[in-house]
Amino acid sequence: MDHYQSSRLRRWQMITVGSLCVGYAGYYLCRSNLSVVTPLLLEEFESSGLNKEMIGLIASSGVLFYAVGKVLSGVLCDFFGGRRTFLLGMVGSIVATVMFGLLTGVAAFMIIWSLNRLIQSTGWVSLVKITSNWFPFGMYGTVMGVLSLSFLFGDVLTRLFLGSLISAGIGWRGIFFAAAGGLTAIAIGAQFLLKSSPREIGEQEPDVNPQNLFGSEGTRKRPLDMVMLLRPLLSSFSFWMVATISLGLTLIRETFNIWTPTYLAEVAGLSAGSAATYSLLFPLFGGISVLVFGRMADRMGGGKRSIAILAGLVPLVVILGVMGNIREPDSAVLPLVLVSAAATLMIGPYSFLAGAISLDLGGKVGSSTTSGLIDAAGYLGAIASGIGIGSLAQRVGWDAAFGSLAIVALVTVGATIAYWRFQEHMAGRT
Repeated sequence: MDHYQSSRLRRWQMITVGSLCVGYAGYYLCRSNLSVVTPLLLEEFESSGLNKEMIGLIASSGVLFYAVGKVLSGVLCDFFGGRRTFLLGMVGSIVATVMFGLLTGVAAFMIIWSLNRLIQSTGWVSLVKITSNWFPFGMYGTVMGVLSLSFLFGDVLTRLFLGSLISAGIGWRGIFFAAAGGLTAIAIGAQFLLKSSPREIGEQEPDVNPQNLFGSEGTRKRPLDMVMLLRPLLSSFSFWMVATISLGLTLIRETFNIWTPTYLAEVAGLSAGSAATYSLLFPLFGGISVLVFGRMADRMGGGKRSIAILAGLVPLVVILGVMGNIREPDSAVLPLVLVSAAATLMIGPYSFLAGAISLDLGGKVGSSTTSGLIDAAGYLGAIASGIGIGSLAQRVGWDAAFGSLAIVALVTVGATIAYWRFQEHMAGRT
């Protein structure tokens, strides 16, 4: 009987991982679409004053609403559960995407895109909450690495799919309607397959990390009140250092998510369709990164994740510096290689922050809030990836844009060293 239950649990763990991966990948159909169609929007609305700076402003507005939504969604999810918010986020994003495709004008684009990003903030924190119910803490790095493929390969498939539609002559409105249709199909499947906890199939939930910030209360299904939920987090030095690292890495990651197609079109000389397709190299190599770094961190032990982060960030500073010194390459090869290298070094460490580390710190009771706050800190910093990077690229050039990212990466290295030293200090006291 125990063997049967164990086999059943493993089977449903696989179903849960699959449902979450496909479901969160579907979110990217209605998120990466703006980046993919940016060259088309710039071409169609240039006479109306829509340039890279204005696209950056729209993107930054969306990031701001996404960051605020992360805080609200994380708290609500810890109190009300993950499955419900995961599915509702899909439905809301579908509606917002259709609305964007129907409207015209910078103001309308900004309002609807911001609404879409606010709604989409429910997705990842819900995924983390569900994961905390299904998997033991010794598997956090590996499982969250696999689940991180959802936003990486989901981004790859989205850019490949939407890029092929652009190459086939589909306009930007058709791209948005196609994205909404794809997410609708995925949401219907998730409704039937996704379960919030092993208790729904008659199995027990696994243990949390005993070193979580909530102590014995970390195993609770939901917090008693807001004080219980927030006090352990806001009084923790580890939490604040992870939030600082998230700020730097999210700014850099969002820059690549927003601007890679435009960068490849302007610097590498690719067409709009080819730039959209080749931009998939960033999430593709990022997917390899999360698997390698996630497995490596679990084998080293969760307390060593900071060392793995440093292993990626130090060479990333060099890569970004090189990108800041490219002006007129002889071919598209060098820009494509550098984009791929940046993804390999950055995305694995980035995936720890609102994933495995949030589960380590938050347990079951506060996993969504921990993830939401850490992600919110990151996306507040990433506001600069839109309007800040867009302004630099428009007024000075891509060399200044990537030079500034190299400085951000260097500062983030410093924060990671501080986090690592604090971990070592705390480990020596136990």
